[in-house]
Amino acid sequence: MITESLAGAPETIGFRSRTSIDDSPVTQRRTRLAVARAKEGDREAVRFLYVTYSHNVYGFVRSIVRDDHEAEDVTQHVFAKLMTAIIKYDERGVPFLAWLLRLARNLAIDHLRANRLTPVEEVLNPDAGSNTDFEQTHAVRAALESLPQEQREVVILRHVMGYTPGEIAGRTGRTESSIHGLHHRGRRALQRELVRLDSAPCTRPAPDPLVA
Repeated sequence: MITESLAGAPETIGFRSRTSIDDSPVTQRRTRLAVARAKEGDREAVRFLYVTYSHNVYGFVRSIVRDDHEAEDVTQHVFAKLMTAIIKYDERGVPFLAWLLRLARNLAIDHLRANRLTPVEEVLNPDAGSNTDFEQTHAVRAALESLPQEQREVVILRHVMGYTPGEIAGRTGRTESSIHGLHHRGRRALQRELVRLDSAPCTRPAPDPLVA
């Protein structure tokens, strides 16, 4: 059975999106202990990891699948798979949460493919504002749909979820430099697509120096 040193994680009912990470030494120590015990088949240790990280996983999955109920299903699947997949985890400088979110990302993408869905996040509220805002909402969604999966994921995490490049790197298991590259290419591609859809943000033209 799990030792008392893993006690103290609160019970949870349902999920909520969580973007913050508890990096305290106590949580890190408890996580290392729980991972070691979970590898030995201790279900109470898996439960500790579930209680500690399920909201982070849910928030990340929700940014991909765009549906609360589907995000809940995928999150449950992540922790069901964790019971057998955790044996493959080897720290080697990779935080457990980064590894867990990589697992969640793969399962979320598998879910989308199986259901023939495209991950697009609402970046505007279609119920508020003018018809122009409503049309812009659909244009942005269409532009996001046109992006490659990795670029779309980074753009959503950066501009919808509000993660920093370093946080995105930790959550996806990529280097921070690769995140910057994906973000840069994603934004440029998004801008080009919005121009093509005639929905790019309006800017004031520069004055013609030849006109008095």
